[in-house]
Amino acid sequence: MKKKILFICGSMNITTQMQQIAQELPEYDKYFTPFYADGFIKILNKLKLVEFTIIGDKRAGECRRYLEKQQLPIAYGGTQHDYDLVVTCSDLVVQKNIKDKKRIVVQEGITDPERFSFHLVKTFKFLPKWFAGTSANGISNNFDYYCVAGEGYRELFIRKGVQPEKIRVTGIPNFDNCQKYYDNDFPHKGYVLVCTSDLREKFRYENRKKFIKKALEIANGRQLIFKLHPNEKFERRTAEIKKLAPDALVYTSGSAEEMIANAEALITSYSSTIYVGLALGKEVYSVLDMDELRQLTPVQNGCAARHIADVCRELIGDEQSLDEPISSTKKQIPAHA
Repeated sequence: MKKKILFICGSMNITTQMQQIAQELPEYDKYFTPFYADGFIKILNKLKLVEFTIIGDKRAGECRRYLEKQQLPIAYGGTQHDYDLVVTCSDLVVQKNIKDKKRIVVQEGITDPERFSFHLVKTFKFLPKWFAGTSANGISNNFDYYCVAGEGYRELFIRKGVQPEKIRVTGIPNFDNCQKYYDNDFPHKGYVLVCTSDLREKFRYENRKKFIKKALEIANGRQLIFKLHPNEKFERRTAEIKKLAPDALVYTSGSAEEMIANAEALITSYSSTIYVGLALGKEVYSVLDMDELRQLTPVQNGCAARHIADVCRELIGDEQSLDEPISSTKKQIPAHA
């Protein structure tokens, strides 16, 4: 019988990354599920208090519809089978039914800045890691391997407290070959693109008025295009933009990565899309430290899904397909395998 792997998805970004990893594992039975929770978080979800997260009905529904459209085997909540391996996008929540399984965590993208909540969960171990958001990714060490975007993130996670031997520098699928986004049919070119964030939906402060005015200043007469974060309230956020930038175009769907490829400049605050802009050498603006972001830009190896698939094989106990093992040390994975 074939060994079974469960892929726990989440946002569309991580869901498509999981799909790419699964495609590199044809010898296994693969099953997919939207992100789910149990215990206290499940109660919060029923009360609609975590709707802004990947557990919420909106994001979980998007994931489910995508999996159905792609005709991928769905195993809601991972209860249908006994799995040999679980590949997930987060260790902030570890579901009860996978605690005894071999687990690989795949980095989704950019992580939250280390705010006060991060230092709280580091100091007081009894606090749930999800309290600090994605800034606490990895620090539970409650997994077998953590597949990360590049050497910069390896160093960052070690500083946060992740055990070095558990980190594998593989790259991450949607960010390992940003040149491919130049092949697109997006109708506009030469504009300034603004990728917004869902900070306010997460009950965090953002001065959107100031942000829009800054974007107008940077554009300096160039066409301004806004790509809204999928978690935002589209009608309300569009009205905010049109009030200050009536000539701007606003998109609520479509590939942000392809939009970045056609842009002259990218403006964002907290978004993984910034790495696409940096990888493509665009003019990039962010509230984050640009030097640090350049160090954290994902490795452009073009084969991250294959590297992660080989980590899966290694953990399951099957032979790796790569000639050279993927190193958990500071040795860089070859650009082309």
